[in-house]
Amino acid sequence: MALTLGRKSGEKVFIEDEHGRNIEVEVIRAERNVKHALKLRITAPQEFNIVRGEIYNGNNS
Repeated sequence: MALTLGRKSGEKVFIEDEHGRNIEVEVIRAERNVKHALKLRITAPQEFNIVRGEIYNGNNS
């Protein structure tokens, strides 16, 4: 499943798992036509691994 949407600075998206635990993704900065223009804050329970895409190896090890 995929969801594509736009968010402005300060807006949030919540992802909830089957146990009711939430991951909160907040846009900290969103600017057009500027390098490194998007910053996100991800808040999740400690049991969740948060890994940048460029270092993710496709499994949870």
